[in-house]
Amino acid sequence: MPIYAEARDNLLSNWKTKLIHSQANVPQGFRSLVTPVFRGSTTLFERAADAVDHWDHDESPYSYGLYGTPTALELAARIAELEHGKKTFLTPGGQSAISLINLALLKAGDHVLLPESVYGPNANFAAEMLGKFGVDVQTYTPTVGEGISADLRANTRLIWCESPGSVTMEVQDVRAIAEVAHRAGALVVLDNTYSAGVYFDAFAHGVDVSMQALTKYIGGHSDLLLGSVTTNDHAVYKSLGAASQQLGLTVSPDDCALALRGMQTLAVRLAAIQSAAIRIAKWIAARPEVEIVLHPALPSCPGHDLWLRDFTGSTGVFSFVLKKRYRRQDVVDFIDRLRLFPVGYSWGGVTSLAVPWTAGAHRPNWAYGERLIRLHIGLEEIDDLLADLTRSFEALPAYGPGA
Repeated sequence: MPIYAEARDNLLSNWKTKLIHSQANVPQGFRSLVTPVFRGSTTLFERAADAVDHWDHDESPYSYGLYGTPTALELAARIAELEHGKKTFLTPGGQSAISLINLALLKAGDHVLLPESVYGPNANFAAEMLGKFGVDVQTYTPTVGEGISADLRANTRLIWCESPGSVTMEVQDVRAIAEVAHRAGALVVLDNTYSAGVYFDAFAHGVDVSMQALTKYIGGHSDLLLGSVTTNDHAVYKSLGAASQQLGLTVSPDDCALALRGMQTLAVRLAAIQSAAIRIAKWIAARPEVEIVLHPALPSCPGHDLWLRDFTGSTGVFSFVLKKRYRRQDVVDFIDRLRLFPVGYSWGGVTSLAVPWTAGAHRPNWAYGERLIRLHIGLEEIDDLLADLTRSFEALPAYGPGA
């Protein structure tokens, strides 16, 4: 027995001290199919000389709970594996993943491009926070493809993509955008939440950083908030890690355990949701009350040909637009009549959802007025969902045969 251990043992005569410094032992060798949940803030070192405060697990596997316990690091490694990336950082949510990327990779004087179809909070952060810090923010038409070269400047540092786009579901030519960006020395970031990191191979299409809201399909049950940021670029990895440490971004090991559990059923959930969503989207497209259905797997969706070329599947989020004769109140009443589609933001869980949508300030080319409804399709029986939608469609007021 080492001398320091023997000296410590001599100090453990008082039961109050033993409450903190217990010598109780349990059998070793326990194995389980489930990743253990490691909770902890203080990480112990073998010797004082080993004590370091560093986020990089390649340099020091564990130094402080802020940088992740084994539960978090396993989830991060599995996300990187799933997305064919090298390194993944976890964040407390999708929005914090977006913020980490922007704050790590942009500085005053830089120029950043975001598609008009980007997730609203991403656009708001760019306009309000990045603008305040001296970053020049510009939006671009999501379907521009290689034509984005016209928007590039000498100081363009970052180009965001989101494919399909939030709400209006435009599929972007990410490969063409990445080729143009890289020739100009800019990085490409993709919000890959829609595909759950599996239906679109971001890095094979030239993306430098891929992020997800793990809150959605990876979690899969609407009971956690997590985000991920994945890269193959070593310099980007270093910048992201340093910023994550400085911002104090940490995640709950309990949420990580839920996400690890969600990953085990991801394939079967996505398959069922994809099948149901396509069937329901096609059914809605045939309704006389509907102007257009915005689902990447349908030819009516902008960029459908790119979806066929680049994606291996679709998920459960899509939108449809009522014809021009309908008003905002008709949209609200339509949703309120539904019984199997609760009203709520987010998506990716087992419960179907419906929300009305109008353009944000970053959508100057919005063409749908107040007639757009976004659906998320869950795991309910398809015929029950169709019956619920039928009842609500049939209750829409008759304004005549207008467009």
